[in-house]
Amino acid sequence: MGIKSYDVGRASWLNNFYSNSSFNADDRDVNNRNALRGIAHHNAETLLLKPRNLWKVLCSTKNLELAYKNARKHKTLRPCVLEFEENLTENLDLLRTELLFHLYKPKPLKTFILRDPKTRKISKSDFRDRVIHHALCNIIEPIFEKLFIYDSYANRKGKGTLKAIQRFEFFLKKLSKNNTSQVFILKSDIRHYFDEVDHSILLKIIGKRINDPKVLWLIRRVLSNYSTSEEKGMPLGNLTSQFFANVYLNELDQFVKHKIRAKNYVRYVDDFVILHSSEQQLTEWKEKIAGFLREKLVLDLHPEKTRIILSVHGVDFLGLKIFPFHKIMKKRNVRSFKRKLKLICEKFDNGEITYDEVYDFLEGWIAYAKNADTYNLIRKILDTIKDKFQSEVSLKEYNRLRKK
Repeated sequence: MGIKSYDVGRASWLNNFYSNSSFNADDRDVNNRNALRGIAHHNAETLLLKPRNLWKVLCSTKNLELAYKNARKHKTLRPCVLEFEENLTENLDLLRTELLFHLYKPKPLKTFILRDPKTRKISKSDFRDRVIHHALCNIIEPIFEKLFIYDSYANRKGKGTLKAIQRFEFFLKKLSKNNTSQVFILKSDIRHYFDEVDHSILLKIIGKRINDPKVLWLIRRVLSNYSTSEEKGMPLGNLTSQFFANVYLNELDQFVKHKIRAKNYVRYVDDFVILHSSEQQLTEWKEKIAGFLREKLVLDLHPEKTRIILSVHGVDFLGLKIFPFHKIMKKRNVRSFKRKLKLICEKFDNGEITYDEVYDFLEGWIAYAKNADTYNLIRKILDTIKDKFQSEVSLKEYNRLRKK
């Protein structure tokens, strides 16, 4: 929770914020929404002793308690969390019993439309189901993490938006010989990706690494909570969806890196780029990738967002337009951030969230925004709210002060 401090000077609030904003730079969402944070990384591998014990470890009290703690992070004041905590031991015991006796059934998803500015359908799981999602990912994520390529950047420890952008710039600088030669970039994403993930294909991919029928039963239960008549799709906003998205498109990663042998490749969820000095080579690879996606994963490249671009013209990637010598932030992303900032300030005023959550939100977005030419923009935004939080100190700030 935020700690009020009336003896700590806040005259340098704005400068300190700008200097220290790096902690959350790797979150999935460029606006640092908690719902899209990376998968929980609490040394889950220590829970996993032997492959044959997967189900036993998954259902253990220790794992469920860890899952609960991960699920409640940054949501401690929300009614659903407080309600679950009222009878915490009983609720965790009930979940464990339901798992052990194969009685667990997810509650219906709560769906709402988010316009930010693109219209998206977000499906929210009940809190008890989110605990199960964390319990599942705690156990199976370490198994798949070892299979992922280095240049897959979404929802992984030590990766994220900022690292993906830096990797893109590294490849661009290397290929262009410090911006002295032209570079072509294949920029693409996958059409309606989360709606088109085929459950049977996903389960076959997972089954190559996990052969425990009880764990596979639970995965089917989680997937079927959103299934259509065609058994396709995953809900945006679920932890398991983020993880399964990486598992599914790891097949694409392996194809790109080991079949067509494209070296300068970066993927973030379903957005990816490949850099090369030859436009013809990228055209050939584009056709091979499109064929692979259709044949193996039943997916299509987005026809309007798949292009080969000369680097000097600038490439839209993860909310920024990246040129050889500078980067700018898209105006729609700035507008989106301002709307979310207004909303989060209202929640703080109403006592729905703590200052720690406000600070995390601001710190994450600023760490991302600092990578573009946005110094004046950031200072202008912070200047509008500095008086509001002048007497507030987050735990992070408090700990930094203590170390000094």
